[in-house]
Amino acid sequence: MREGLSVRITSEPLDPGAAWLAAAHPSAGAVVVFAGTVRDHSDAGGVTALDYEAWEDRAAAHLESVGEEILQRWPAQRAILWHRTGHLEIGEVSVVVACSAPHRDQAFEAARHGIERVKHDAPIWKKESLVEGEPHWVMGS
Repeated sequence: MREGLSVRITSEPLDPGAAWLAAAHPSAGAVVVFAGTVRDHSDAGGVTALDYEAWEDRAAAHLESVGEEILQRWPAQRAILWHRTGHLEIGEVSVVVACSAPHRDQAFEAARHGIERVKHDAPIWKKESLVEGEPHWVMGS
């Protein structure tokens, strides 16, 4: 894996502060951290928890590909793409994308691109446990 790129698929809790530290670089004037959290509702109604599953090898390869894309497309110094698996309660962090770049617009664009690619294309699935009704799998978003 290229220097400046960190990819992680893990069942351990994610720390956005640690991602910020991993993304920080002396040449960067901006570090943007996106942390996706489990919310208490979806289109299906009230949500009590999420369970994430991933095809780990392919998911890690996809995150690495997205990180490489970020490092090539923007003058990003570092790209951090971490995703959690397993059972997550409301408020827990499910995904972190952090990018550093010389200027804020570059860092924002790179981080936005990263989370959009992860959410749409990574082989990671979530099952919503609902307040009313049966749990169900959600594909992509």
